[in-house]
Formats: sequence, C-alpha cells, structure tokens
Amino acid sequence: MPETAARRWLRRALIALLVLAACAALWAWLGRPKPVPVLTETVGRGTVEASVANTRAGTVEACQRTKLSTIAGGRIELLAVKEGDKVKKGQLLMRLWNDDLRAEQAYARAQLETSRRRITEACTLAELAQRDFKRQEQLLQQGFISEGALDTLRAQADARAAVCDTARSDVAQAQARLAVVSTASERTLLVAPFDGTVAKIVGEVGEYSTPSPPGVPMPPAIDLIDESCLYVKAPMDEVDAPKIAVGQPVRITLDALPGRSFAGKVRRIAPYVSAVEKQARTVEIEVDFDDPQSAGRLLVGYSADVEVILDVREDVLRVPTAALLQGGRVLLVQDGRLAERAVRTGLANWEHTEITQGLQGGERIVTSLDRAGVQAGAAAVEDATPPK
Repeated sequence: MPETAARRWLRRALIALLVLAACAALWAWLGRPKPVPVLTETVGRGTVEASVANTRAGTVEACQRTKLSTIAGGRIELLAVKEGDKVKKGQLLMRLWNDDLRAEQAYARAQLETSRRRITEACTLAELAQRDFKRQEQLLQQGFISEGALDTLRAQADARAAVCDTARSDVAQAQARLAVVSTASERTLLVAPFDGTVAKIVGEVGEYSTPSPPGVPMPPAIDLIDESCLYVKAPMDEVDAPKIAVGQPVRITLDALPGRSFAGKVRRIAPYVSAVEKQARTVEIEVDFDDPQSAGRLLVGYSADVEVILDVREDVLRVPTAALLQGGRVLLVQDGRLAERAVRTGLANWEHTEITQGLQGGERIVTSLDRAGVQAGAAAVEDATPPK
C-alpha cells in the first residue's frame, strides 16, 4: 500500500513538472522578440553626381532691366505707352510739360534762320566791295585815281569781309543756342534705351514726376524689361563657392513649373561675399539656360533653385545615401538577422552614394534605418510594403 501511494505521488510530480516546463516553453516562445520588418534595396549600378545647391531661393532676372526717370522734374503731359506694351529702342515713352522750352526752341530756330540770311547779305556786299577795289586798283596804275582814294576802297572791302565773317560767327552761335535749348527740351522726354516690355508705370497724366536725387530713393517713372534674355541669380553658401567655376553645368528648377528641370551653365560668380542679417554668408552666381525656349514664357521674378553639378561618374556601383550609417557602414539581412558591413564610398549626393569597396551588385541592403529596433544583430524580415 505505501509503495502504491509513492508511485502515485511520483507520477503526479512528473506530470506537474511537465506542465510547468510546457508553460515555461510557451512563455518563452510568446515572449521572444519579433523580427523587425525592414525595407531593402538591391545594390546596382548607375550614375552618381556631386553637386551643390543654393541656400535660399534664386530669382529669374532679365539681362536688361532699367528703371527710367526723366532728368528734369515736371508735370506729366503725355504717356505714350501703357503697362505690358512692347516698345522699340528710341520710342517715346513719356513727355513732361515743356511748352516754354519748345517756345525757346522755335525762337532759336528763327534766330538761326535770320543769321543765315545775314550771311547772304553781308558776304554779297563783301564780294562786291572786293571786286570794286580790284577795278580801282587798275585805274590807279593808269593814273586816273589817287592812292588815298584806293586806300579808302581797300578799307571798305576789308570792313565788308569782316562783316561777312561776323555773320558766319553769328550763325555758329545761333546753332549752338538751338542745340542748348533742344538738349534742355530732351530732359523732359523719356525714350526706350532698348527693345523691351513696359513692366510698370508710376504716375498719370497731370501728375508731377520727380527724378531721384542722389541718396534719396524715388520710384521710377517707367520700369522697362527686356524679356528676350533671361537668367537665374542664386545665392550659394560661401563654403561651396570655391567648388564652383564659370562654365560648370547646372540643373534649374522653377516653383512655377513643378516636376521639370532645365539645363544651364554658370556664367558669372560674384567677386565678393554677401552678408545678409540673420542669414549665412553667401556668394551670388548667375546661370544661363542652355535652351531658354524649352521653359516657355518665363516671368521675371519667378523663384528658382540651382543645382551646380561638380562631378559625374557613369555606370558605378551605388546605394541610396539614406542607407548609409555613420562611419561608412550598411546593414544587410543574413539568416534572419541584421548584419553590419563596412564599405568604402566615393562620389555622393543626397540621393546616391558610390560604393568602391565592400559590396557587390545584387546584394540587398536595408534602407529603413529610421525604424525602431533596426540595429546590428536584431532579428529582421524583409517588408515588401513600404511605409506610407
């Protein structure tokens, strides 16, 4: 009887131990770390560019743009154009009231005409006096007149010649006077210095237009833009400035034309650094479009971004730049766990980095480094669904 009870107790103890072991195993299985879902990408070949971009938005500018004002101030008498008009070089744009100057100009023309007529009269009399003197000189040789009478005729001929010369001088003086008055009249006119488009007009007929004195900013009377030649001006960080050279290729993007880019070249680099308050020091560069027509009609003032391409390498092994850890390392999924591998990099930009050593084409590397739990040694499984 005691032996039977002992066996029964032993059997129950074994069953209890088995149940506890099963519970422990179940607990361990349920509490095991779950594999981290990661995104991967196959290492492949392609193009890698090294580039620098502007720190603040650039601007589309016109090669020729002038803000015009008359030299003299006065009341606007005529506006020969309106905003948006296409004008030709030399075309009249605006005229101030100048009736007084036009009257002076008419008076100067009349004086010039009078002086010219006096030349005809004075010089005709001078020629007549000279011919008369020649005839009397022959009569002196024949003894018909005295030398005193001939001297008188000589003096009269010389006087007539002097009057003729004075009349010519009067004409030159009248011409100079007319030029002075005409120049003063032109100070009230505004003409186009080049072919372009009238962007803005400040003032209306009857209002007073004042030129800008030195040191005092005044709005221009007419803003004229040559839209046939456009370029982009963009500020680049002073750290990047030594890498940029005239003639380097660039990629231009415009906020007004999303999803498109335009090729261009650096045409000018400012010879000084601009220091804008509360912003980084920058160097302005100017960029030309390779094919301005490809962008269609651009407006002066459009915001633009410029990416200067410093170097290009074709058909190289590359990985997404976001897949690189600090120190030149990448993560791969091997046997269900994340493994770390050191690599050597070459040319790089924000999108891709060249791999010169440490990886081979076709290997898959982890790109979702920002996910929780993604670290070397962690259990991992490839996730085919990219995060939203």
